[in-house]
Amino acid sequence: MATDPYTVLGLARSASDEEVRSTFRKLAKSCHPDLHPGDKSAAERFKSLSAAYDIVGDPERRRQFDAGLIDARGEPVRQPYASAGGTYSGSFSDIFDDAFAQAWGSERHQGRPGFHMRGQDVRYTLEVGFLEAISGTKKRVTMPEGGILDLSVPEGVADGQVLRLKGKGKPGFGGGEAGDALVEINVKQHPDYSRIGDDIHMSLPVSLDEAVLGGKIEVATPTGRVHLVLPKGTSSGRVFRLKGKGAKTGATGRHGALLITVRIVMPDEIDDGLAYFMSEWKKKHPYNPRS
Repeated sequence: MATDPYTVLGLARSASDEEVRSTFRKLAKSCHPDLHPGDKSAAERFKSLSAAYDIVGDPERRRQFDAGLIDARGEPVRQPYASAGGTYSGSFSDIFDDAFAQAWGSERHQGRPGFHMRGQDVRYTLEVGFLEAISGTKKRVTMPEGGILDLSVPEGVADGQVLRLKGKGKPGFGGGEAGDALVEINVKQHPDYSRIGDDIHMSLPVSLDEAVLGGKIEVATPTGRVHLVLPKGTSSGRVFRLKGKGAKTGATGRHGALLITVRIVMPDEIDDGLAYFMSEWKKKHPYNPRS
């Protein structure tokens, strides 16, 4: 018999949908097969967590479970029905015709025996690199039961975005259509880039002479190398905005901007020549940037 999904996830039955979601994500990361290759215990733990989340992570299925209409495996529960002559156990067809006729359009109420019900959706988490999320990639998801699911991660996919693969979930009952596979994307952080909305932010270290004299600088961005024209006298902290060089927007297909923040980096050692030059320059050009 399957374990109560709330117990598996360590949640109270009163937990909010957001608590269920965040708890599952945290637990799944600790035992995901892709992060623990060859670890059978981690794979079993992940399978158990996914099965539990299949129940309580879906609002409708959670309602059915709480009402005793499905069990911890998501299977229909055969329940006694009361009648004028006492109590009896109806068949699966009888139970689901009465309980779900409106939701799934039972064939029995259309003059044909039996019933059909859509299969359960299944949920997975997939971790992708920052650059993979920006450019799009192909990934292979290991399912809890050991199957393999090949997935095309679209360009510009965002952290927390859920990809729906129609018909890749569990099979339906009585000839009903299969459920969908819902894959939640977790985007890893990058040491050089960050994303806010559809804009990408990065820092560009420049030398003292480049800041003073200006010039054309080659910059490595998430989508390839570009040349940035640095004006003479560029200050540290100045931001350059490159339109169309950010992440792709799923709704419109357009790209955000790349925002480059200049950071002046001094040499490791200040030699006598530079020190003398700056002291002489200071005598003739006194100024205080804090005034």
